[in-house]
Amino acid sequence: MMKQIIAMGGGGFSMEPDNLLLDEYVLAQSPEKHPKVCFIPTASGDQDNYVERFYKAFNTLSCIPNHLSLFQPNFKDLESYILEHDIIYVGGGNTRNMLLLWKEWGVDKVLKAAYQKGVILTGLSAGSICWFEEGLTDPLNAPLYKLEGLGLLQGSHCPHYDGENKRRPAYRELIRNGGIQAGYAADDGAAIHFKDGQLFGVVSSRPNAQAYYLKCKGNTVIEESIATKFLG
Repeated sequence: MMKQIIAMGGGGFSMEPDNLLLDEYVLAQSPEKHPKVCFIPTASGDQDNYVERFYKAFNTLSCIPNHLSLFQPNFKDLESYILEHDIIYVGGGNTRNMLLLWKEWGVDKVLKAAYQKGVILTGLSAGSICWFEEGLTDPLNAPLYKLEGLGLLQGSHCPHYDGENKRRPAYRELIRNGGIQAGYAADDGAAIHFKDGQLFGVVSSRPNAQAYYLKCKGNTVIEESIATKFLG
């Protein structure tokens, strides 16, 4: 069973409601004609407006949209509810709070089982950081810092690489001083596609959006652009 993760630096319905190219790309990776998509908005506190925007967008696409709420549980059995879907789409927000809640509920274990089963995992921002061993997150009015993800993908990840001015210098410095592993950065509008844990390719919904692989050599950070296919 092929295992797939599509990590968006930013974009999709929540950032580009009139440009669903990344979301359409995700759906196209499923062998199902109308895949069942489960949106997980934990990082936003299951914000009603966020859930509504998901349904507004995905009801226009060839899929069957659902969502998972931990604040107002809408399931009888968490594991069976998640595993009945073809695609899991994790929204943005507070990554640390999301991961803590997932651990409390056991969502982390179920998502790992879903990955092994071949359920496609995707998301943006918090929903892209979570799949890696480590990620760079940004608490409100505080310095950016490293946190541990689910570890389904090796290395680290930094979303919003071009969209938030603190991201690039903070990620580069952490890699330079050994504070975080080598890893992948993605601009808003760029999505990094992994198959069976290996880089498969990068796609974008914006002409200039890119993704990068960063590593440290000596005391120098090497930032390598990854070839990107514009979906427009």
